[in-house]
Amino acid sequence: MSAILSQLKSLDRRIVYGALLAAVLLFPLVVRNDYWISTLVFFGIWAILGLSLNIIVGYAGLFQLGHAAFWAVGAYTTAILNIYLKVPILVCLPISALVAAFFAIIISRPILHLRGDYLCIVTIGFGEIVRLFLYNDPFKITGGVNGLRGIARPSIFGLEINTPTAYYYYVLFFVIITILIMQRLENSRLGRAWNYVREDEMAAEAMGIDTVKVKLLAFAIGAAWAGVAGNIYASRYTVIAPETFSFWNSVVMFCIVVLGGSGSIPGVFVGTLGMILLPEVLKSVLSPILEWRLLIFGIAMVVMMIFRPEGLWPHSRYRLELRREETSS
Repeated sequence: MSAILSQLKSLDRRIVYGALLAAVLLFPLVVRNDYWISTLVFFGIWAILGLSLNIIVGYAGLFQLGHAAFWAVGAYTTAILNIYLKVPILVCLPISALVAAFFAIIISRPILHLRGDYLCIVTIGFGEIVRLFLYNDPFKITGGVNGLRGIARPSIFGLEINTPTAYYYYVLFFVIITILIMQRLENSRLGRAWNYVREDEMAAEAMGIDTVKVKLLAFAIGAAWAGVAGNIYASRYTVIAPETFSFWNSVVMFCIVVLGGSGSIPGVFVGTLGMILLPEVLKSVLSPILEWRLLIFGIAMVVMMIFRPEGLWPHSRYRLELRREETSS
């Protein structure tokens, strides 16, 4: 009987996911509104950023508050290669990911012995260093305060992706690929090692796990995927500037992961919905209180930490624990 119920639940889940995928695929064809299509493109880029930070914060349990720096590295790598060397955008994409991962390894290797607040402070410092470097432009390649403009659009087999609908499907492709990769990572040997390190680092070391290597891989893979998001962002908007990659945006990414559900892929989308899409949709209604958004997000974080620390859509392990607590009570 239990086997039949589990099969029915699995079938129901596949039906829901199939219907959701169909709705997402048909959205631009049904709505035909460039504003809403472009808004969902922006949502998709932020979802990729949230998923990339989820590797570091959700899977490995590392306190990272400078993730916008890796996003900036990916975006500026793409812009510099494309503007100065005329490298095609799609060729820049893996290069941007590798450069972001390289910076993550260089920066994180000396600080992996730090934990909690200390690690958080160092990552904030790194994010500010990158932002100030972009502002000051010591090598005259980042454009300083004005940033860089004139970034090309991606093209596939000679066809340039230059319409909101085309870019919608372009970003959707990377969102789906990101989800599939994150699922494989979560269920892999490396994903289980991240889980052990997150729950108890000393016990993980006692089991023979190289915790330094595992945490270094979390930083590198998360940064690489932030570099991918940087490439997509730069080619979508064709202009980038240092203020885009501020500490505030690192905080938004962190809130997306924590509010949605740390370690939960659906939770990242719920968090992105609440932090990115909902304010955009309700912009006309909420415009008088937009200047209070920092206070509102701060209050929301405090409330969540008190009443639902596992997030709005917690990982399956938390849902199982919640059911056990409800059953025992």
